[in-house]
Amino acid sequence: MNPHTKLISALSLILGTTTTISSTHWMMAWTGLELSTLAIIPFISKSHHPRAIEATIKYFLVQATASTLLLFSSMTNAWSSGQWDITQLTHPTSSLLLTVAIAMKLGLVPFHFWFPEVLQGSSLITALFLSTMMKFPPITLLLLTTHSLNPTLLTALAIASVALGGWMGLNQTQLRKLLAFSSIAHLGWMTAVIIYNPKLALLTFYLYVLTTTTVFLALNSTKTLKLTTLMTSWTKSPTLNATLMLVLLSLAGLPPLTGFLPKWLIIQELTKQEMATTATILAILSLLGLFFYLRLAYHSTITLPPNSTNHMKHWHFTKPTNTTAAILATLSTLILPLSPLILAAA
Repeated sequence: MNPHTKLISALSLILGTTTTISSTHWMMAWTGLELSTLAIIPFISKSHHPRAIEATIKYFLVQATASTLLLFSSMTNAWSSGQWDITQLTHPTSSLLLTVAIAMKLGLVPFHFWFPEVLQGSSLITALFLSTMMKFPPITLLLLTTHSLNPTLLTALAIASVALGGWMGLNQTQLRKLLAFSSIAHLGWMTAVIIYNPKLALLTFYLYVLTTTTVFLALNSTKTLKLTTLMTSWTKSPTLNATLMLVLLSLAGLPPLTGFLPKWLIIQELTKQEMATTATILAILSLLGLFFYLRLAYHSTITLPPNSTNHMKHWHFTKPTNTTAAILATLSTLILPLSPLILAAA
């Protein structure tokens, strides 16, 4: 990609995200969403591979549809109430349309169909942006309008997302698709609690971004895209592979790692809101996700010796230490003891 194109696209992406998360007017929020959508497209399609072009078209069509629904929702609300303020969403039809639009933007079930395919057609770094940074503007709009949304609908979307995210990840061998279904499941947990405790939902999203970024950076360092490649990636960086195992277990939500904190707090919050049934269902469904996280962790620790195949094996070679990955890996596994401090700050 041309450096000037990359710079303009990156600046537009940052500008679009910042515009949406700082807006109070629906038109400005919509403008920011459109700007960030158009800015990420060159990054998805930069390899000029047919799969990347297919992913670009799928992403553009779904995001354009979601943006249209969001604009129609805001116009309907303005028509009935005369308000363009994001926090003044009062019309029932507008609330329903907004929920559908945000679910499409985030990739929640049943609007998840585009997300695994788009991630599979993107590079690891672009997939990281799609899984983390591109989720932030829709989540901000969801946080600003929580008081107007239907709790039953959001709970249904959350349970369906956690169930499908765990179920569809069971038979995947492509790591980008696995992480896509992991994202769907984690956003389901966040959606379940966003009405009752928005700060906890935001904390859940931050910790998901932290652990997912660590996983993507580790996979990018070893150039690993499939489970079979993961089994022999120890020859490139044994220490990084061992760290990756811990981060994957943290992403699964196993104590005493960082990923246990949001699930623990969400179950506690749902129980306080007299939604013990929902909390129990989410906890049971998380076992589906736990299975494929354990499979990933197991594969990352396998030291499979090179065998007599026709392709070249990668052996040890000196690589510079990735300080960012080291810091993120530490935070992704060791934050749980700081939970009282985090809760006090929240």
